[in-house]
Amino acid sequence: MCEFFVKADPILYEQRTRTIRIHSVLTSIRLENMVWDILAEMAEDEGCTTNALLVQFHDEILAHRGEVPNFASFLRVTSLRYLWRKLGAAEQPADARAVGEPSRPNARARVVPMVAPNAARS
Repeated sequence: MCEFFVKADPILYEQRTRTIRIHSVLTSIRLENMVWDILAEMAEDEGCTTNALLVQFHDEILAHRGEVPNFASFLRVTSLRYLWRKLGAAEQPADARAVGEPSRPNARARVVPMVAPNAARS
C-alpha cells in the first residue's frame, strides 16, 4: 500500500479509553487517538466539549433508532463522515456549498487521504 498510509505515526492508531457520563451513568469508550482528535475538532466547531458532543450523539441516535448498539463504531463512522463532508465542502465552489455529504464525482475514489494532526494528544 502507499507509503503515506504505512508511515502513519503509530500514536494515531493507538487506542485510548475515556470515561464519560451519559445522564448520570458512567461509561468507558475506547477509540483511536486520531478519532478522539477528530471528535475534539467536531466539538470545537459546535462550541461544546467533547463529552457534551458525545452525550448529544448518544441522545440523538437513541431517539432516532431506539437503541445504541455499538456507540464506539458509530463514533468512528461519524468522524469519517465529518472529514468526508469537510473535504466535499472544500472542493465545492463557495456559492455551491450545501449542507450534507459531498457528492462523489468519481465513485471509484472511495479512499480519502487523511493528513495527520500536528501532534497527537495523550
